[in-house]
This record gives sequence, structure tokens and C-alpha cells, in this order.
Amino acid sequence: MNRTARLYALVEELRAAAPRSLTVAVLAARFEVSTRTVQRDLQTLMEAGVPVRAVPGRGGGWSVDAGTTLPPIHLTADEASALTAALAAVDAATPYAGAARTAAQKITASMTGPASAAAREFAARVVALPGHGDPAIRIAVEQGLADHTVLRLSYSDAAGRESDRLVEPAGLLTADGRWYLIAWCRTRRAGRGFRLDRISAATPTGERAHPRDLAGLLRGSAAAGAGRPAVLAELAARPRQSEGTDPANRPGGPARPAVGPGR
Repeated sequence: MNRTARLYALVEELRAAAPRSLTVAVLAARFEVSTRTVQRDLQTLMEAGVPVRAVPGRGGGWSVDAGTTLPPIHLTADEASALTAALAAVDAATPYAGAARTAAQKITASMTGPASAAAREFAARVVALPGHGDPAIRIAVEQGLADHTVLRLSYSDAAGRESDRLVEPAGLLTADGRWYLIAWCRTRRAGRGFRLDRISAATPTGERAHPRDLAGLLRGSAAAGAGRPAVLAELAARPRQSEGTDPANRPGGPARPAVGPGR
């Protein structure tokens, strides 16, 4: 068994035993390697972000949080190449670029056989020019969306006019190779789309943002026909938030917004 396959099998061995822990000696015997090799493999998994941890004390050992890992994924060669191509398109300015990079590493480590060979062969034939976005802006936008917090933006519109905005993030829109933050702009009291490459600074304020309905913000705008990417439809299959919970849609609240460019 090569090292990549062993790393994958090691995680599955710990998952099968969860919530119990396994000692390094038991794992070494299982994979017919030295305890030093197992220790090195476990350290590699930790550095890659796999939720393995040492359990101290008598009866301790190593365990994995089964609730934060995926079961085995079996990919065809075409599926492995498709993922490789999609991840190759992610540059430093793309939302969640850091997570995409670590996901690619985990997917690569988990694949064996024809799928692994296809992904590696295809990856060797893909090149990309470096992006020019500021990772700090991308990370701030990600944080605002994940934590539902208000963001303070410094933004330049299409005419080059600069302004400072307080916005309540609702979601992301991608079109023609560009990414937009869709948000309720407190300055304009309307829904707006902010091109990420025109944001010169973004800072989370820590203030909790009101829940905003992304479809409501897009309605009536140039992006009214936007649809969820088909590959994400199943992930997003959940009961739609009631419009009554969105302050922008309550009687007496702000008029239903139409997303315009961030001006």
C-alpha cells in the first residue's frame, strides 16, 4: 500500500472506531508499518486539516471526529478530471479560494486507482495566470457571509467614483468570469451588487446583519434571471426562508429592492 492510499485508509480506520480511540501501536500493526511511520502519517493528516486528534491518558490514542468528515467518495476518471478542472479555475481572488485549495489536497489524497491517475495526468496539463485580487478582501467577504455580519466597504463604481458603504451581505453572484457580493446597502437603502475586484477594502464590523432574501434582492434587477448553478441545486435543497422574516419585505419596511451596480 502506498502512502496516499494508507493516509486515506488511516482516516477510515479511525472513523470506523469512532468515538473510541486507537493507539499508534494498533494502527501500526493494522497497516504493517512502524509506529514512527504512523506518527508521521497522523501529523500529515493534521496539517492537511483532517480532524484527527490525540486522546491523552490511560486508554488514549488517536481518534477522528466522524461528524466532520465525509464517508468514502468513489469517483470515475471523468469526475476526477472535472473536479481538477474546476479547482484549477480558482485563483486568489475567487471566494473561498483557500478552502478550495485544501479541498483539492484532500480529494487528491483520497483518490486511488484510475481516478487518481486521471486527475494527476490532467492536472499536469492545466496552467493558469496568477490573479490580482487582494486575499484579505476575499476573506472579509467570506467572513461576512458566513457570520451574517455587516461589512464596511471601500468601493469604486464603473465611473471610478469611490465611496464607503455599510452593507448587509446576502450572497454571491457570478457572471462572465466575475464575482459580485449581493448585499443590502445601508448607504443607498437598496439592494446592490458589488464587484469584488472593485472593492479596495472590506472590514467586518461585528454587527449582526438582518436576514436578507437573495431572490428578493435580485428581483427587478439585471440579474433577475439568475439561477442557482445546477451542480449546487441539491446542496441548496432546503425550505425557502419566508419572506415575512426579511425586514426588507415586511409591511412598512423598505420597498422591495432591485439590485443595481454598486453606485
